[in-house]
Amino acid sequence: MAEPPTQREPFPPLAPERQDSDSPSTGDRRPSDFSTRNRNASRSTLGGSIRKLSKQFEVSSPPEGFMSQTGHIASSVLSFEDTARSHRAQSAGKGPSSPLSPILSNAVAHSGSSAPDYQQESIPLQQLDTEAPDRGQTPTSDKTGPLKIEKTISGEPTIGEDAALTEPFENGYHFPPKYTKSETTKQGLVAFWKFITTWWGFFWFIYGLNVVAWGGMLFLLLCNAGPAMCNLPDGRHDCNDIDSPRRKWIEWDSQILNALFCVTGFGLAPWRFRDWYYLLKYRVLKQEDAWRRLAGLKHDWFRLEGSQNLPLNVGPNNIPDSVPLSSIPYPVEKIPAPPLTGVRAPPTAPWKMDFFIWCMIGNTFLQAVLSGFMWGMNRYDRPSWSTGLFVALACIIAAVGGFVGFLEGKKVKSIEGVPLTDQDRERLARDRELGIAHFNNIKDKKPKEKGTHAEANRKSRET
Repeated sequence: MAEPPTQREPFPPLAPERQDSDSPSTGDRRPSDFSTRNRNASRSTLGGSIRKLSKQFEVSSPPEGFMSQTGHIASSVLSFEDTARSHRAQSAGKGPSSPLSPILSNAVAHSGSSAPDYQQESIPLQQLDTEAPDRGQTPTSDKTGPLKIEKTISGEPTIGEDAALTEPFENGYHFPPKYTKSETTKQGLVAFWKFITTWWGFFWFIYGLNVVAWGGMLFLLLCNAGPAMCNLPDGRHDCNDIDSPRRKWIEWDSQILNALFCVTGFGLAPWRFRDWYYLLKYRVLKQEDAWRRLAGLKHDWFRLEGSQNLPLNVGPNNIPDSVPLSSIPYPVEKIPAPPLTGVRAPPTAPWKMDFFIWCMIGNTFLQAVLSGFMWGMNRYDRPSWSTGLFVALACIIAAVGGFVGFLEGKKVKSIEGVPLTDQDRERLARDRELGIAHFNNIKDKKPKEKGTHAEANRKSRET
């Protein structure tokens, strides 16, 4: 009887590692060898972390301050239709039986597509039912002229002469409709509550309360609103005496406000000096990459020369060889999202970038000068004019610079469009059914110059 074959091992056993006679064994290694390797590994890890943080800092945006957060809340507030329009919708037999409940939804991101799909909102105006006498609006026409727009009770335009200004863009996009003040206030309170219930929001809420409280108190003290604070221990009544309670409280109040202003003046200094460094590299050394970096950092409101001619499908992963790099921000991930309207905003004047950066740098420098007066001198030796002068200059220069960025951002949004929420879509669709037209611009108002919307539509067709 044959013996069963012996099973072979799938792999031969590994031979023990041979150690050279010159190399010390594991047991013979000195502790210094391990410590040296640990130190080298730690240095390598620390160096990699520093380089990683440096790369992230180069493209990072500064933390949003109190005013920026307030602006975001104001811009994200929704308001809703008038009660009269709701009753009108009920009587017409269309739309919901009760006013829409407030909804706060995130804006739809369209950065992933070259031509966002808005066809679900694109309802031709010719299909609108305009023959309902009980809706309070019926377009009329002169026998010798085109249709005219009439006003409803709520002031909404109906279809008529300015229909071209209410039509969607070629891709079907329509700007969000305008809402009433009562619901805007209601939703503002909801958005504010959601904001302050976060750690960062609660911090800026407390910060804002302190600025308003101490600033208001300083104003009242400067206006001599408290005559009792002018009484001196010796019985005299002198509001300008250096030892009066009024002057002491002005000093304490000013010191607290100076410390609060230092939070933004010095806290945002690293990002401000980074932008200043890139600006000087471009202006002095003529390095175009530095200018493109600035365009990427301020891509929400700044547009490079030539960017208005970029095809809509140009993105981080699609940059044709024919596209000049001078019209694309750096890094390429900072390329603005495709315009919702299909029309790109014109290039921003270069001097506005210089003005914005110099204003932010000026705010930090003026805050440093103010801190020098406040902390380096006592209230007996400090010039009386120094505090008010540098507080005013620091606030004004920061406000003016921020206002320029705000105006440019609003200009870009008025041309490229703003994301629509679900509530905006519902409102637009329902008003189309009711024959209520909305002017297709960011203000939902009739523009002063006719043809603005038609010109934008023409450009979108050409592109």
